[in-house]
Amino acid sequence: MPADESLPATLKRSPRKAQQTWLQTHDSAAEQYGDGEQAHRTAFKQLKRGWEKVDDRWERKDEPGPSDPRPKRRGKAAREGRGEALGGVDFYGHTKAELYDRAKRLGVEGRSTMTKIELARPSTGSRTDEPAAERPRVS
Repeated sequence: MPADESLPATLKRSPRKAQQTWLQTHDSAAEQYGDGEQAHRTAFKQLKRGWEKVDDRWERKDEPGPSDPRPKRRGKAAREGRGEALGGVDFYGHTKAELYDRAKRLGVEGRSTMTKIELARPSTGSRTDEPAAERPRVS
């Protein structure tokens, strides 16, 4: 399946440059690995180096680089996918206070007692597969 047909919903709501980064990487990876999960993961890995998922879209990061602990793994641990992936939230590029403000904006309960990594986890944030207008409000 061509990459533009399988463009994830969060990317459809993102800047064209983020879409192009994902599409070009996906197409290249599909040529090398075949169309499937490996091509998707490769495209997201490249996207996460320069972009961060904010609410239901991707925004450019201030500084390119890994977003979460997972890409820092090497060797067997990397091949097996060990390590925590944080769903595109830039763990290293934000302070705990910035992640706390994000959780507050999203209405996350219990945020005052959370650690930095807990504040960055995808389950702490919003449901990103549905547009913001269609998601139920968190109170």
